[in-house]
Amino acid sequence: MIGFSLTRRVWLSATGLLFMLVGGGCGVLSPTNTPQPSFYSLDSAKVEARDSINLPRRTPTTGIAAPTLIVNPPHAASGFDSQRIIYTRQAHNLEYFAHSEWVDTPARMIAPLIVAALENSGSFRAVVLTPSAAAGDFRLDTEITRLQHDFSGPASNVRFTLRAYLVDNKTRQVLAWREFDETVAVASESPYGGVVAANRAVQTVLDKLSSFCTDVAGNWLSKATVVPKRPDASPPQDMLNYYKQP
Repeated sequence: MIGFSLTRRVWLSATGLLFMLVGGGCGVLSPTNTPQPSFYSLDSAKVEARDSINLPRRTPTTGIAAPTLIVNPPHAASGFDSQRIIYTRQAHNLEYFAHSEWVDTPARMIAPLIVAALENSGSFRAVVLTPSAAAGDFRLDTEITRLQHDFSGPASNVRFTLRAYLVDNKTRQVLAWREFDETVAVASESPYGGVVAANRAVQTVLDKLSSFCTDVAGNWLSKATVVPKRPDASPPQDMLNYYKQP
């Protein structure tokens, strides 16, 4: 009887341990309720054509065509070259939203928006995004130095900074450069509120970039269409007086 009782206890203990292992295994294998990430885009930067400053496609006096612009894909400063949406609560400290991301890197999303904004300006014969075999008069290089949701103040805002260089393709000389910086207040303290503000900031910066490129192109075109004065074919007055002398 003693042996039977001991065997039964061992059997019951082993059975209980087996159930514990099975139950624990099921817990490990069961899916966790991890929130799915939300993806957002930069896509609302539509710059209206500025009819009052549109440059002629070809000047009537010299036949010089409006310039062609080659746009290089934007670069991004360190920390701003990923799909993570950045926010900050104190200076020099960048953090990321856990479940909110861009659908692509900001640089890749902004590239076609730059092209669209410059096309709508009417200041260029063509605007071409590289890589392309097309040749152009100007090249536009841009760098995103900041795109972040700032919570350090009493009210949060989004700040977007873009640096632009317009280069003469023939001489490789920088014709002009400018840094555009825009801060937009956030309506709701959430990642989506920051995304809406980011789109507005990009819209404003691209409008200013379009004006900047238009002004530089206008100056270039005005210099190219200056017709030099023809030298006077008549002899100098003192020579005429000399021949009139008896």
